[in-house]
Amino acid sequence: MIKKLFSLLICFIVFFSTDITAKANQIGVSAQSAVLMCVNSGEVLFSKNENKKLSMASTTKIMTSLIALEEATPEREIIVTSEMVSVEGTSMGLKIGDSVSLRELVYGMMLQSGNDAANTVAHVVGGSPENFAKIMNERAKQIGMNNTNFVTASGLDDKMHYSTAFDMALLAAESIKNPEFRFICSQKSAKLTYGNPPYPRTLTNHNRLLWKYSGSIGIKTGFTKKSGRCLVSAAERNGITLVAVTLNAGDDWNDHISMFEFGFSKCESVPIECDLPSINLKVFGGDKSYLPLKLSRQPVGVKGKMYSYRFVVKQFEYAPIDNGKIAGTAIFSLNGKIVDEIPLVTDGESQVKKYNPENNEVKEKENKFSEFLNKIKSYFNLRLCYGVHR
Repeated sequence: MIKKLFSLLICFIVFFSTDITAKANQIGVSAQSAVLMCVNSGEVLFSKNENKKLSMASTTKIMTSLIALEEATPEREIIVTSEMVSVEGTSMGLKIGDSVSLRELVYGMMLQSGNDAANTVAHVVGGSPENFAKIMNERAKQIGMNNTNFVTASGLDDKMHYSTAFDMALLAAESIKNPEFRFICSQKSAKLTYGNPPYPRTLTNHNRLLWKYSGSIGIKTGFTKKSGRCLVSAAERNGITLVAVTLNAGDDWNDHISMFEFGFSKCESVPIECDLPSINLKVFGGDKSYLPLKLSRQPVGVKGKMYSYRFVVKQFEYAPIDNGKIAGTAIFSLNGKIVDEIPLVTDGESQVKKYNPENNEVKEKENKFSEFLNKIKSYFNLRLCYGVHR
């Protein structure tokens, strides 16, 4: 009986797996290479030549933008030089002498696909395009992009500038963890002020999925004659986030919509049960010595997956501390891979400690007694000094 049940279970698993594979194969994307990945689990739901090294055009600017936003001061102003704008292709309209912020350059890359913006970031952050490429490749290693090599910040063609659909999916999943990156790439348009003197202007996003597909987070388009049409996109539904990549596609918009529909049909979202222990933030100089912490949002996972989590908390903070202040991070992993990081925030506030009158009276008496002792010590010290001089 047990053997029969075991056999039936094996048949069910094989049938279920085969059914998913068959339906995935029915997607029929036009791209030379493609990947659909679930960010909540890190699982690849669909792939086609996912490790084939290809040119990825302006989707390169995802990495350039992420590095720019990870700088300590993305709001700093930059004066554009001739070497920064000496680049061919698409542009956000920068001219020599313009004043522009690092953050505005990211808007220029992600919405307008400005090669001038990417080249400016390379000079400002890296010191030169060549050195910035080294920074890009180092960041790629940290993400796990093992079949990628960056040469240009903009994505202009170079025989040694390449990636894979799988690697670009890893980059997409990493980039949208950055709240500011996620916000910028999901904007249909943006009003910015830059120039010499700065004046208002509007940039429009080239990513049609923001208009065509509900839940789209955008990300980045790309095209050169060598690479063909490239697209890296993301979409969210019921707490599930998917990223899709197509390289050298004839019908990329519909490819991504088909992949998203397939992915959302296979991933059922469930809240991740997180038993937050008695983790507190130690407070110095406050009316409360400790403040309890809570998750800033509910973690969401894929049904049937077993997640693990750990907490990283600051050792202490000085008062005053407002309610909702970030004091740590909850890190969620699946099969040893980090899939989400959620800020831990204070559940309450702590004001600067005030001494009550009784304590002040005691302290005043203590001060007077200390003052009396100091006078006695000074008197004898003075006598001693005079004695030495005699």
